[in-house]
Amino acid sequence: MSTVGKGKGSRGKAASASKTSRSQKAGLQFPVGRISRFMKHGKYAERVGAGAPVYLAAVLEYLAAEVLELAGNAAKDYKKTRIVPRHIQLAIRNDEELNRLMSNAIIASGGAVPFIHQALLPVGGEKGKEEATQDL
Repeated sequence: MSTVGKGKGSRGKAASASKTSRSQKAGLQFPVGRISRFMKHGKYAERVGAGAPVYLAAVLEYLAAEVLELAGNAAKDYKKTRIVPRHIQLAIRNDEELNRLMSNAIIASGGAVPFIHQALLPVGGEKGKEEATQDL
C-alpha cells in the first residue's frame, strides 16, 4: 500500500470533509487565527477566550473598511484611481471620530490638512461687509 500524497491530514477523517476557518465561520476577511496567535504570544493575558480574537478581528475590519471608504472618496475627489497616504490623511483628519482615535498618529507623506482662518478670507459683497462690521 502506497502512502504517497496522503500526509497526516487525511488520517482518520472523511475525504469530503473540508476545514472551515474561524474567519469564514465569523464571516470576516481579517484572520481570526492570526490575531488569536498574536494575542497569546503577546502576553496580554494568561488566557485568551475563543470570542476575543473574533471580536477584535471584526473591530479591526470595520475600522479598515471605514478608513478605506473615506480615503477612496478623497481619491475620487482629486480624480485619482489610487489611494495614496495623502488621501488617508485627509480622510482621517476630516472625520471627527477617526481624528480623535488617530490624534497621536503621524502618517508619513500625509501632508497637512488645508485650513484658512475666517478672518483671513476676503469679505465678499455688501452682505459680507455688514457681517464683518457687526462682529467688531
